[in-house]
Amino acid sequence: MQTGAQRESVPVDEITQLLRDMRDITGEFENRLGEQLTVNHTDLVAMEHLIQDGPLTPTELAHRLGVTTAAMTTAIDRLTAVGHVTRSPNPADRRGILVVPAPASVGRAMGMLLPMIMGVDQILADYSESEREVIASYLRRVVEVYREHLPGS
Repeated sequence: MQTGAQRESVPVDEITQLLRDMRDITGEFENRLGEQLTVNHTDLVAMEHLIQDGPLTPTELAHRLGVTTAAMTTAIDRLTAVGHVTRSPNPADRRGILVVPAPASVGRAMGMLLPMIMGVDQILADYSESEREVIASYLRRVVEVYREHLPGS
C-alpha cells in the first residue's frame, strides 16, 4: 500500500485529481454536517437514508449501512436521544417499528444540503445537453470502476 507521499508522486490526469479533491471535500462536508447535527458518521448515514427514503425499519437501516441490528439499535437510540428520529409502529407489521426522521432535523439537514445541491445544479445548467451527456457518461464509468475495485468484490 502506498503512503500519502508516494501517492502524491504518482502522476494523474487533472480530472482524476479533481475527483480526489471532490472525494476529500465531500468527506469534509459530511464531517461538518455531522458536527452541526451532533451525530457521528454512522448516525449521519442513517439520517441520509431516512431523509431520502422516509421511514425505514431498523433491519432495513442496518442492511443499508452494513451493520448489525444491535449496532443499528444503538445508533437509533442515539438519534432518538438528540431528537433526530422517533420510533413509530409499523403499519405493515404489527410487531415491528419504523424509524421516522423528525421534520425539524430534516429541515436542518436540508438547510445545509440544498444550497450546495442547487449550486451544483446551477453549474450543470451552463452546459449543453450533449456536454451533460458526456459528463454523465464519464461519471457513470468512474462509478463502475470504483465498484469493480471495492475490496472484497
